[in-house]
Amino acid sequence: MRASKSLRDILWYIVAICIAMVTVFPFLWMIATSLKPEGEIYSKSLSLISANFSLDNYVKVFKTIPFLRYFMNSLVLAVTGVISNVFLGALAGYSYAKIKFKGRTLTFSLLLSSMMIPGVVTMIPQFLVLKYFPLVGGNDLFGQGGSGFINHYSAIVLPGAVGAFAVFFMKQFFETLPDDLAEAARVDGCSEFRIFWQIYLPLIKPAAMTLGIMTFQAGWNSFMWPMIVLNSKEMMTIQVGLSTFQYQYNTMYGPLMAGTVIATLPTILIFIFAQKYYIQGIAFTGNK
Repeated sequence: MRASKSLRDILWYIVAICIAMVTVFPFLWMIATSLKPEGEIYSKSLSLISANFSLDNYVKVFKTIPFLRYFMNSLVLAVTGVISNVFLGALAGYSYAKIKFKGRTLTFSLLLSSMMIPGVVTMIPQFLVLKYFPLVGGNDLFGQGGSGFINHYSAIVLPGAVGAFAVFFMKQFFETLPDDLAEAARVDGCSEFRIFWQIYLPLIKPAAMTLGIMTFQAGWNSFMWPMIVLNSKEMMTIQVGLSTFQYQYNTMYGPLMAGTVIATLPTILIFIFAQKYYIQGIAFTGNK
């Protein structure tokens, strides 16, 4: 019996190690490729060890494109998305969880149903709304004559200011908090926003951190939408900027991998330092 259990444990560890290697190998290969000379990338493409480690590819990244500018563009947009999603998502989630109003169930059901619509389906309608928005970007009252929000950071910030998932996620967390806190505050004459801001908001730190990590990762890795709505090279995000290393008949794998390594650092660092809150947030909402 004990031998059988030991054999199962050994097999479990073998399978776990194999899965871990398959998962981690692409990341290790990316780092190794970023440190290889150009000639060695093609001759020893799958090798993780190089006899001539070099940082030339990292230097080429900053010399070939304005990488630091792209990095800051992505950082500003991602942080803005985190702030808007956490605040507005928490505000809407509090309303659905703690305030009884007419049509609450219906509107929340409609909100959840929007999560089932693929994002690619709404790209064209969103683009048209942003382009023909009245009195913005040279448009007249009827949305004609200009470009609206196109080629402006607002075209990225506004559509992603708050998502259905953010509202749903925060509502689930608010429902785990007692209603007695709000009732006592209402008796003392507090407004609903003050109850939300001073009483409930400090209690949702794990959920806010979890949603912030998810939102930052999504905003940081966004590629398709910024490529569609931003035309100026100076406004490019880091993911769109990395695509400049891919040409029609050739790809600069060394600088591309070096830029990708740098681009992954913010999400990795944020997750490392905030993983405690991330796990707590998932646990609380999962229990609910």
